[in-house]
Amino acid sequence: MRKASLAGLILAAWAQIATAETTLQIGYLKVVEPAPPTLSNLDPVPEDRGLAGARLGLADNNTTGKFLGQSYTLIETQIDAGDDHVAAARDLLAQTPYLLLDATAPVQLAIADLPEAAQALLFNTSAGDTALRNGDCRANLLHTLPSVAMRTDALAQVFVQKRWSDIVMITGTYPADLAYAAAIKTSLRKFGLKLSGEKTWAFDADMRRNAAQEVPLFTQDFGDYDALVVADEVDDFGRYILYNTWNARPVTGSEGLSALTWSPVIEQWGAAQLQSRFNDQSARPMRPQDYAAWAAVRTLGEAVTRTNAADSDTLRDYILSDAFELAGFKGRPLTFRDWNGQLRQPIAVAHPRALVAQAPLDGFLHQTNELDTLGLDRPESTCEAYK
Repeated sequence: MRKASLAGLILAAWAQIATAETTLQIGYLKVVEPAPPTLSNLDPVPEDRGLAGARLGLADNNTTGKFLGQSYTLIETQIDAGDDHVAAARDLLAQTPYLLLDATAPVQLAIADLPEAAQALLFNTSAGDTALRNGDCRANLLHTLPSVAMRTDALAQVFVQKRWSDIVMITGTYPADLAYAAAIKTSLRKFGLKLSGEKTWAFDADMRRNAAQEVPLFTQDFGDYDALVVADEVDDFGRYILYNTWNARPVTGSEGLSALTWSPVIEQWGAAQLQSRFNDQSARPMRPQDYAAWAAVRTLGEAVTRTNAADSDTLRDYILSDAFELAGFKGRPLTFRDWNGQLRQPIAVAHPRALVAQAPLDGFLHQTNELDTLGLDRPESTCEAYK
């Protein structure tokens, strides 16, 4: 009798969940920026970069949601950089308070400051600008893409572990290159390392023909050093630095040994299963922006499942609470920093063929969470919006 009664209660509970269906619409706004001219087009950017990750996250949410009376839909909007991104955002916000933003930092700030977005929950899946997590933070803008500072801190931890204390750097001329170089300098200071030389790459010559002659001469006056950092975030010249330097030293940064949000070489912690599902869906490897978009959609799915709610205030409060955890296939639960909205996550340090390390590395301790050794920690942040 007791068993029958318990079974009846369970069936009744499931029936109640099934009838109280929760539906969540998620918007995805992609603002396509023109790609800068580079020396090689060997690595074309997929047209669905980022969006493919959101689609996989949606499929994952619906796989779980169908047993819990939850359903998720994705509204996809793509515009060119010269189009009216404010109008596009307003159109999406009229349909849902949940938006994934694949756009530059200025565009994301303009959207976050819209009156229509005041009660919205926005996810930055594309901009690594540290300022978005610092003085330019917004209370309605969370970040699933790691900041540039998180990536450069991860690389600096590897330098410390390997006792590469004397660093030189070659920096490109694009804004993303300069931002990466600035973050590297901050990370080196943070971990007690030295930048003993820096040069700007401003060659107009075709390095596909001249790299073996030009790069040794360009790097000769660096003298002796432990590792060379390449700040080439647009994939312009970095590939031609490898194996062409005057001194045979490790090449790191944007090329060679790199700190990455995600990489096809990550296979542990169940990641191979995520990689396989993404490849089956999109017929290509998962890229960092794909992972960030997947994590954003899965964050919403996890919050809806745990709270059984669909309003933005409830979901935001839960996402920023100590109770929230996201299984992100990175070896430890992912959580959000409640002082600037950044998703805490390990950073892979890898080359194109294998994972070398995952930061934070052993020995880099923190009073509350070792993941906060990467990027802006609470005492360093000037973000006021979350207080």
